[in-house]
Amino acid sequence: EKTSKFLENNADMENLSGCKELKDFVVSLEKPRKIIIMVQAGKATDAVIDSLIPLLDHGDIIIDGGNAKWTDTIEREKKLNQKNLLFVGSGVSGGEEGARFGPSLMPGCSIDAWNAIRDIWLSISAKVDPENGKPIEGATPGNPVNGGVPCASYIGSDGAGHYVKMVHNGIEYGDMQMICEAYHILSAIGGIESKEIGEIFENWNNGILDSFLVEITADILKQKDPKTGKPFVDIVLDAAGQKGTGKWTSVNALDMGVPAPTVAEAVFARCLSAVKEERVNAAKSLPDSGKAISTEDQTELIEAVRDALYCSKICSYAQGFQLMREAQEEYNWDLNFGEIAQIWRGGCIIRAAFLQKITEAYEKDSSLPNLLLDKYFSD
Repeated sequence: EKTSKFLENNADMENLSGCKELKDFVVSLEKPRKIIIMVQAGKATDAVIDSLIPLLDHGDIIIDGGNAKWTDTIEREKKLNQKNLLFVGSGVSGGEEGARFGPSLMPGCSIDAWNAIRDIWLSISAKVDPENGKPIEGATPGNPVNGGVPCASYIGSDGAGHYVKMVHNGIEYGDMQMICEAYHILSAIGGIESKEIGEIFENWNNGILDSFLVEITADILKQKDPKTGKPFVDIVLDAAGQKGTGKWTSVNALDMGVPAPTVAEAVFARCLSAVKEERVNAAKSLPDSGKAISTEDQTELIEAVRDALYCSKICSYAQGFQLMREAQEEYNWDLNFGEIAQIWRGGCIIRAAFLQKITEAYEKDSSLPNLLLDKYFSD
């Protein structure tokens, strides 16, 4: 039913067809077949793969675009290679919008598999302007942007793509928590209203904090609840969920002895937000933070919070890249950190202007032990 409705709503799109049976779908594809699956990580992914295996021929390719754990991807590739099938574990960033209008793609696979999907991956990915690194707009479903620099690149063998996507998500957790804390300081200590904080974030987004998450935060803070007229951020349930990739990142960092406190604390903050009833009861017993600062001190506070947020973001990305550096030794990968930063510039939840500076840092010194040691960031 969903397939029929989708085809009906997109009747003007060329080369779009639907099948009710998996066998019919497989038969409809040109050989070697390239099949993308995007389902919940874990048992659901294995179930789909197991259903496909008896229908495929030697040399066909299964591509997992879900948020799979990298160790599962390694095992799945081994299993499929034994059956003369190729497997790609590709990180996909950008959410539903990215999937339709151009995502950031992080494939991990053999060179043979990459050569088979390379042109497709480069074509459908988001594109950025080669001069300023800004995302190029204008893509529509079935009509990706031509020109520009693709936000897709070969990451490495087996589980490398899904590992890099996991770290990407860990950085995303950290980014969102830091933005939340910046908002809280401006609101609770600065005494600034939500709408005005939205304007502050909008101003920040026009400067060094230019990024997707800061941009959408500015928009969110301006929204009002149509029923009450109150700022939406003040009435929405403040209990965050999580899908597990932040936890995976934190646990892996602990396993390898790599300090990644920003990601870990962001995960704990989500855990804390989930115990809503306990927090409400605690608020009745514990004193509040006191009075807001004077209006005269707000300007200084706003500048201090902006600088702290920027510095914290740099530290968070440095932790993520340090974790990937250790992982490549552990799993025998050859990661290009400059390219990883480059493909995160468009179609990506953590896209930010300063990713260009990260690319430049690793282009100057590919063996840079820590991002904070690059002159641009250390200054």
